[in-house]
Amino acid sequence: MYNNRSRGFTLIELLVVIAIIGVLSAVVLASLNTARSKGNDAAIQADLSTIQTQAEIYYGGLGANSYGASQAWMTAAASCTAGMFSDANIAAALKGADAANGTGLIGCAANGTSYVVAAALTATANTYQCVDSTGKAGVVAAAFPVGAIASCP
Repeated sequence: MYNNRSRGFTLIELLVVIAIIGVLSAVVLASLNTARSKGNDAAIQADLSTIQTQAEIYYGGLGANSYGASQAWMTAAASCTAGMFSDANIAAALKGADAANGTGLIGCAANGTSYVVAAALTATANTYQCVDSTGKAGVVAAAFPVGAIASCP
């Protein structure tokens, strides 16, 4: 007459729920890493856009229509210190792009009449963002340039 069976979950039911939660969390974490990489790329692109804008302000602000002292091609943000790269806003944007890409692959060069800045992107291998004094700005689908470049491809 009396049913002594408890009304709780069985072990099998609990294991199935735990397995489903595990699969869903793995899918969410995988897409989260992709979103994080794309977010880093957006930050790099924004920082290089800031550099492009600030470089033009620097160029006109000196009164000499110059990007300042020459800076040989360097592939480390910390080495970009001469001429326009000594400007606080440009230095901060370089530092931000370096932090966002996490690889240390940032290149810069300038002379009195031109400049170029490139930074490796993280979401897609062998791509980098490039800006220069001719107004070019965009993603380049190639390995990051280790040798000197005069302008964006």
